[in-house]
Amino acid sequence: MKTGIDRLLADPELLRQLKGRRVALVAHPASVTADLTHSLDALIAAGVTVNSAFGPQHGLKGDKQDNMVETADEMDPRYGIPIFSLYGEVRRPTGQMMSSADVFLFDLQDLGCRIYTFVTTLLYLLEEAAKAGKEVWVLDRPNPAGRPVEGTLLVPGQESFVGAAPMPMRHGLTMGEMGHWFIAHFGLDVAYKVVAMEGWRPDDADGFGWPTPRLWINPSPNAANVNMARCYAGTVMLEGTTLSEGRGTTRPLEVLFGAPDIDAGGVLKVMNKLAPEWLAGCALRECWFEPTFHKHAGKLCNALMIHAESTFYDHHAFRPWRLQALAFKAIRTLYPDYPLWRDFPYEYELTRLAIDVINGGPSLREWVDDNAATPHDLDAMTSHDEAAWVAAVREHLLY
Repeated sequence: MKTGIDRLLADPELLRQLKGRRVALVAHPASVTADLTHSLDALIAAGVTVNSAFGPQHGLKGDKQDNMVETADEMDPRYGIPIFSLYGEVRRPTGQMMSSADVFLFDLQDLGCRIYTFVTTLLYLLEEAAKAGKEVWVLDRPNPAGRPVEGTLLVPGQESFVGAAPMPMRHGLTMGEMGHWFIAHFGLDVAYKVVAMEGWRPDDADGFGWPTPRLWINPSPNAANVNMARCYAGTVMLEGTTLSEGRGTTRPLEVLFGAPDIDAGGVLKVMNKLAPEWLAGCALRECWFEPTFHKHAGKLCNALMIHAESTFYDHHAFRPWRLQALAFKAIRTLYPDYPLWRDFPYEYELTRLAIDVINGGPSLREWVDDNAATPHDLDAMTSHDEAAWVAAVREHLLY
């Protein structure tokens, strides 16, 4: 399987199209070739005139640990080119940034989830390129979560940096495909090219999106492995709660929840009673951890670990968004007065609850807090949105 960057470097015709043009690269630590050379180094070694580079959230180096930890602009000490931050003073490229190049190469490994901010960075780049008359190439990479689609569509008016457009939490697209949908949905007039992968088969049992021989490199500090990538469309919702998502441990965002004052085994029993079919496709294991930082730091937390891996994983049965929603519902059932929803500025959104920002609307939270609402109610609402999304993006699939 070849990614977009490897196909570009191996294709004299594609390289010829860049000859004599000023090029910018949007990248992070997982932007590497098959031999693990960083894309910036590989492009310059291939004779491409790279005039600038851009780093998304967590930075070009991937060194920023948490949300709302910003990165400053800097000069690259090796090549003497500016490295612009798209998660610092600005989230959207400025006119000055756009003037640094003619062609923008977007080479970010994504997780296939709406809230993972690289997808919003792609939209902002496309919009600014349309205004400035610049060209955008996506050097495509695998969606490690594969093709399954899950979650309610973002409600118009609920857009944010973690919600670029009316898409579900788990969108099932590669970044190259998403670019095509953005252009169609927003009516953008922009020169756009996808350097497609070769040999990526997301429905193959060999990895279901992430080919098993392929090395995993963290695209962000807490995206440590494929298990996390599969779970993330559910576990990211923990960021909008008082429950620990495992930050401050070695397996963040792979737990269904962790807390010092919740009986994890008791929650699991209620989950099995409410909607046992939503637990399919993975194994849940009761465990304990003590975060070294972040929520509940220094306190012993009881938790449920998700294993969407090895023989426990069923790609077509695993539904992390429903699984996480069910955990919230079970906690609310066992602990009716538990202060579940965390009230704090989330990604600079000051007026909405974080859980609503994450889900692109209040429906998930309202379902959890409504004693009369059943799993069937949530499933009916969500299935309608999922079917609409699948229909809307079908024409943009490249693989």
